[in-house]
Amino acid sequence: MIKRFLLGFLLVLGAAVVMTGCSNVRAASAPMPTLIPTSTPAIDMVSAQRVAALYFDAWERNDFSAMYQLITRASQEAEPFDEFQALYQDVHNVMTLNGLTTTERAMMRQGDRYVVLTYDVNFDLDIMDDFSDTDRELHLVIDPQLNEWRVAWTVGDLFREMNDGATLNFVANQPSRANIYDRNGDVLADQNGVVVITQVIPQDIPDLAVCINSLSQATGDTIEELQAKFDRSGSNWVVEIGAMQTPEYEQNKVALERDCNATFKGQAVRRYPRGELMPHILGNVGYPSEDQVADLIRQGFDQETIIGQSGLEESWDTVLRGTPGGQLILRGTDGSRIRTLSEVKTVLPESIWLTIDDDLQEYVARVIGLAYAENAETWAKQSKGASAIVLNIHTGEILAMVTYPTYNNNALTPFPQIARNVVESELDRLNNDPGTPILNRPVQGTYPSGSVMKVADTMAALDSGVFDYNHTYYSTGSWTYNGDTRYDWTSLGHGRLDFSGMLRVSCNSCFYDVGFHMNEVDPYLLPNYLKHFGLGQPTGLTDIAESTGLIPDPDWIAENRNIPWGYSDAVNMAIGQGELQVTPLQMADMYTAIANGGTIYVPQLVRERGILDQRTFVAEPEVRSTLDVPQEALDVVRRGLCQVTTDRVSGTAAFVFNSSYDPSPLLGIGVCGKTGTAEDPANPGTHAWFIGYAPSPNPDIAVAVMVENAGEGSEVAAPLVKYIMEYYFFLREDAD
Repeated sequence: MIKRFLLGFLLVLGAAVVMTGCSNVRAASAPMPTLIPTSTPAIDMVSAQRVAALYFDAWERNDFSAMYQLITRASQEAEPFDEFQALYQDVHNVMTLNGLTTTERAMMRQGDRYVVLTYDVNFDLDIMDDFSDTDRELHLVIDPQLNEWRVAWTVGDLFREMNDGATLNFVANQPSRANIYDRNGDVLADQNGVVVITQVIPQDIPDLAVCINSLSQATGDTIEELQAKFDRSGSNWVVEIGAMQTPEYEQNKVALERDCNATFKGQAVRRYPRGELMPHILGNVGYPSEDQVADLIRQGFDQETIIGQSGLEESWDTVLRGTPGGQLILRGTDGSRIRTLSEVKTVLPESIWLTIDDDLQEYVARVIGLAYAENAETWAKQSKGASAIVLNIHTGEILAMVTYPTYNNNALTPFPQIARNVVESELDRLNNDPGTPILNRPVQGTYPSGSVMKVADTMAALDSGVFDYNHTYYSTGSWTYNGDTRYDWTSLGHGRLDFSGMLRVSCNSCFYDVGFHMNEVDPYLLPNYLKHFGLGQPTGLTDIAESTGLIPDPDWIAENRNIPWGYSDAVNMAIGQGELQVTPLQMADMYTAIANGGTIYVPQLVRERGILDQRTFVAEPEVRSTLDVPQEALDVVRRGLCQVTTDRVSGTAAFVFNSSYDPSPLLGIGVCGKTGTAEDPANPGTHAWFIGYAPSPNPDIAVAVMVENAGEGSEVAAPLVKYIMEYYFFLREDAD
């Protein structure tokens, strides 16, 4: 509300009565003091003061229409309402104005029809320091067309210097976007690309249509895109247009200066030195959307600010870009600084260091790419993509996370550091490639898990008490219930097996039986255990978007399939099939818990943040939950997983790790894991899974690989895990 301090009345006869006070109501019962005594007949000062009070009140409420009604007809004819309103809105936006208060000081009459009111304004700003503009003057006259007091308004009523053509500008000190590094300090994203930016001020352009045409020819932006930029810009804003490489700048400089009164500046732009290495993790930057602009402007950025739009660039955007400092100034027509009104200090951006090892990431991507190339005439024909994850089992740090196919995120930046034809080709591929390279498969792809789910069944079966630790099952190659016969992956069967043996040979009929009997005890029992183990729900990774997946239960089936839950749902779930959908990261997270003794960590992607060497460690291990099963149950599972890779007779992946002609060096430190082959209900073929950890018995890492529609997990995914682990522990690159 308005703050008005009545300083007192200076009476014409010389008697002085001084009154002080504060009022929230613009009452006109007491006139402002008359500073120049006169012998002319008293004029209606009360009415003049009332008009001033109403004008100030409207300004404080941002009621520009009410303000406009209180200015003279001559002022209105000189400044149409739309321009009047736009002028105030532009100035308020530049200031990032939260509000203002006026304080009236004194009235001075100059003749019978003219009064000058002196006053102060305190401006409450959002991002800059508040400031007061004192000894301002409001001129009031008797409008001859109305015969009433009105404000003789000019643009100088915003700031007096504007009467002489001054403009209000925020001179930003916008820091350069900070870098992104891998865990060892290798640069993954920087600002070392340079382009030339064209700057224009709409009100200084001789002919907007001609200017837009020249800008379109110079930058490649369409006329419609350029017009839209001007439409959302204030008339006195500095609008930054497009980006030109040096040859384009030299070719178009003269025309843009002539047609647009353009100026130019070099601008550092985002660059990804290894653009195809991890675009799904890093993300990309871009111009703000319309709903982001207002908030950015209030923070001191402009509408052309480049911000993070996906991946870590988006989730860590405020850290990477900092906050601009700068000064709010009145600038003369010659560009000189007339007066500084306010300022704000720069909040420096901070770089981030990832948990990712970029050399490991590159190797993982390379071996997957080689696998597709070498199998182009077999499984790679129908396989759309693959996932690979390497996790530190003691912290949850993601050391590598690869999705295949990939893309070059340099193509998605506003100022690509690659040739225009390459950009167009890459964008066309992203839009039309059936392999959906934009999909971050390890965290956004959801799949049936196949037999890698059997470790969860084993823990649930033993912890629930439905089966005891001495339980064995005699596998004949099939399982039958009430006329429903289901077959194992081998018709010969596996003979007598305990739970470790069931995992070693990946016995389907054994786990059909597990799922069936758990369902007989309680249909919710197995689904609830799988959810407890972290499946079908977010892992807690906050830096990039992830899918939830699905662990169906009787309630979900009833609500979504309109049929009752049956034993078939349970036995399908036990072998990782049916309605069940999980992400590769969820499965990897569960296996890390098996490897480390039961702790499920929140996966981490960002290790440190800071400026230069002043870093803060942010990847503190965060426990999401625990498996909460007895150590004896974990031992059963681990024993079976280690036999998978070492038992030459029946281990499903022993021929990969423990072949007689080329035994892996991993056997010397201990390697354990599980194969999985999951039927894809939507497409032909099966998903190939393998998840393992090493060294055993004291593991450091877990590795998960899933290749879509590629066949057997033992034949396709297990060799990839072997290559990755051999590189990690021995820097062996045999896959090349």
